[in-house]
Amino acid sequence: MAENNVKKLKIAWGITGAGDKIQEIIETMKDLKQQSADKVDIDVYVSKAADTMLKFYRLDENLKSSFPKVFIESNANSPFLAGTVQSGRYEFLLLFPASSNSVAKIVNSISDTLLTNAALMALKAFVPVWIMPVDYKESIIYTKLPNGKDLKLRVRKEEAAQVRQLETMEDVHVFETPQKVHESFLTWLKTLNPPS
Repeated sequence: MAENNVKKLKIAWGITGAGDKIQEIIETMKDLKQQSADKVDIDVYVSKAADTMLKFYRLDENLKSSFPKVFIESNANSPFLAGTVQSGRYEFLLLFPASSNSVAKIVNSISDTLLTNAALMALKAFVPVWIMPVDYKESIIYTKLPNGKDLKLRVRKEEAAQVRQLETMEDVHVFETPQKVHESFLTWLKTLNPPS
């Protein structure tokens, strides 16, 4: 009976407007939610651009039915994610996926959106920020459109350079793929209950 009263840790998962790998990212988070359900609650924060993108991909209802707490951005301070992150309510902030726009803003300390504001306020308060940028390295990538067709895109050297700067920031953990986020989350989860 006492185990049911154990307070769960909380993670803030922020979704920006980047659609690349979004189906895989949502499935990854659903799996992590299931694997950590006895220890961790995941609150979801959706940027205005992500709200549009999720509807375009017809994933908004999937997300809302899979996670009990989904908050949509009204402005840079509403919902008040920056304050709850700074106050230590969350173990870390996960931006998954992070658009090139959000990455550039964080690198340049621009906090004019819900998620960039939260990330910068988290870093000021020594709260880790985990980020998976969609434009990780200079390359040609293929992303799936809602109709299943591939879209060929270029990750330019300018976007990749912003990610390299992001990697140098204190308390920022950068991941190249959803699999790397998955592995790191499970590794972090094991540290919550070390073997005796």
